[in-house]
Amino acid sequence: MPRPPRSDARANRAGILDAARSTLALDPYASVDVIARSAGLSRRTLYGHFDDRDALIRELISTGAQRFNAIAESITDADARIALARLAARLWQEAAHVQVSAALALDEAHVEHTASALAPLRRAVAQLVQRGQDDGSFRTDLAAPTLSRLIEEIARTVVARTDASSSGAANLAVRTVLSIAGLSWRETDELLASHPDITAHPGATASSA
Repeated sequence: MPRPPRSDARANRAGILDAARSTLALDPYASVDVIARSAGLSRRTLYGHFDDRDALIRELISTGAQRFNAIAESITDADARIALARLAARLWQEAAHVQVSAALALDEAHVEHTASALAPLRRAVAQLVQRGQDDGSFRTDLAAPTLSRLIEEIARTVVARTDASSSGAANLAVRTVLSIAGLSWRETDELLASHPDITAHPGATASSA
């Protein structure tokens, strides 16, 4: 049975991933040397944990995907409109991770791995879309798989092109997703006015989690 990694090795690995996340958020093409320096480690130490840059990026995508998939699993609203809005908003609470993964996913070299890692999240969106179509909440002029993919692509584009730290970013993400799902801006206004916790600051929504 293999021995578990030592605590300092685990700390180094976590530090590399944190450094890669912050570095790639600024420059998706940052080199291994830049990432290692950001982590305060040598290039040799980094290669002791990851075979190459692609291996590091795949691990970063996988760890980020675990957070996204957990968010999808946590959404329990019976109303598909509220569930989709809450899912979009909670993903924005992981804004830094979302934007790094979006940038990596847009890199053709990692699309396949990203799609596989985010399979649970994609299934959750597909189920929400089907529920919304079945009860008449979402548009039905497009087949459910097509609408799900359209929501995913538009949401990813918004994430990649919007400053996640800007005021109103979560609100924009939620409104964009609901618009693609078929809600009018008036319907979205009414929904968000009735459920202000959806786009409220995370620190103010502890009771609604």
